[in-house]
Amino acid sequence: MSSIIKVNTVQDQDGNNIINESGNTVTIGKSGDNVKTGGNNIQASDGGNLISQSGTTITLGASGDTVEIASGASLVGGGISWQSAVKTANFTAAAAEGYFINTTGGAFEVDLPGSPSVGDQIEFVDFSRNFGTAALTLDQGSNKFQGAVASTKKPVYDVSGQSINIVYSGSTQGWIPTSDDDVTNKTDPSYTINYVVIASGGSGAYNNGGGGGAGGMRTGSYTSVSAGTTFTTTVGGTTSAPTSSGNGTKGSDSTLSAPSFTTITSTGGGYGAVGSAAGGPGGAGGGGGYSNGAAGPGNTPATSPSQGANGGVGPAAGGPAHGTGGGGGGGENGLTGGSGTSSAAGNGGDGTQSSITGSAVYYAGGGGGAADNTTGASGTGGQGGGGPGAAGTGTADTYSDATPNTGGGGGAHYNPPSRAGTGGSGVIFLSVPTGSYSGTTTGSPTVTTSGSNTIMKFTGSGTYVS
Repeated sequence: MSSIIKVNTVQDQDGNNIINESGNTVTIGKSGDNVKTGGNNIQASDGGNLISQSGTTITLGASGDTVEIASGASLVGGGISWQSAVKTANFTAAAAEGYFINTTGGAFEVDLPGSPSVGDQIEFVDFSRNFGTAALTLDQGSNKFQGAVASTKKPVYDVSGQSINIVYSGSTQGWIPTSDDDVTNKTDPSYTINYVVIASGGSGAYNNGGGGGAGGMRTGSYTSVSAGTTFTTTVGGTTSAPTSSGNGTKGSDSTLSAPSFTTITSTGGGYGAVGSAAGGPGGAGGGGGYSNGAAGPGNTPATSPSQGANGGVGPAAGGPAHGTGGGGGGGENGLTGGSGTSSAAGNGGDGTQSSITGSAVYYAGGGGGAADNTTGASGTGGQGGGGPGAAGTGTADTYSDATPNTGGGGGAHYNPPSRAGTGGSGVIFLSVPTGSYSGTTTGSPTVTTSGSNTIMKFTGSGTYVS
């Protein structure tokens, strides 16, 4: 026959509680007592471990077991590791960690883990009691927060003094708050990025040569840009120039690309040509030499609006100076290169002004043509970094390179300079509203501000993540 003893309290001979139940709380021992078992394991009747200790590791249950908390019970402590460093700027959170958030220096964003597991928890507290002034935004990425992904809605906590506990519930609802549901789900704002993309200019020709054409120049805007979009830049470098009689070298393209947006390509400037040859095609073509050398065609391949103008032509044979054609200017408003005459070389065509940096600056000027006699006037470089051409016979090394990072065309030369002028390297500008600028870049662009915009100047390959 079995017996059942029902008590709420078990005491020792001194009247101290060994086991006590009060309401739904069961207490083993009293304050100051050591509660011991006969070994390192507490086992169920079937011999399976309920609690085991090995060294400093305590394990609840055995492999394959489900460890549960009774309905209505609460687990206090042990689940969250609080980080001592107070967070004051964007960071990525980790599961099972708690963070002190200080937004006194401005609102910022926290990226939640990219591959969470069901039951992962994270906590945040308003360390500075400033959320009402500068909110904390959580970015759940492609996972969900209360059923929505970041591209649709992000949770924003904007009540001072908030303490936030979130847990990952699975793919259907994603992250859900457990301790504070006072959250505003805001749509990720979109904005516009303005750009200027300039290719490198072509180099001038050597010996009765035309000026190099400016690099293609394209301007415009990407609209409806959302956070997390990566823009990739490639920038055309300095264009080499010939060191003996011959045509110049075509400039290199510059490109700006981003997912879901059209890639912008500016075409390298056309080369200057010698003799009666035609100037090379490109963003803006270089002029031919004398003897009716044809102009190089700009805006090749064609884009709308135009990214460059034609070069100048060479004069008819004869005359004392035989001035050659100048290179065409880049951009929608670039000018055609000047044509050579029997007494003067053609000037490089002016490029196009842009105010993307906050002030109006010319870029992508064409290179000037050369005169084959010291009595003839050489061509000036176009506004926007174009290199001037040289006068001819008996002149010292007066080759004129285009200005770097302008896309200007190189100046042309006759004899005896050691080489013609190099084409100027390209450049890419991005203008982003300062409030939306993330500061995440590669390639070390030069970053400045103008008014309400942040401007990045890329002189080589790089990226910007919005």
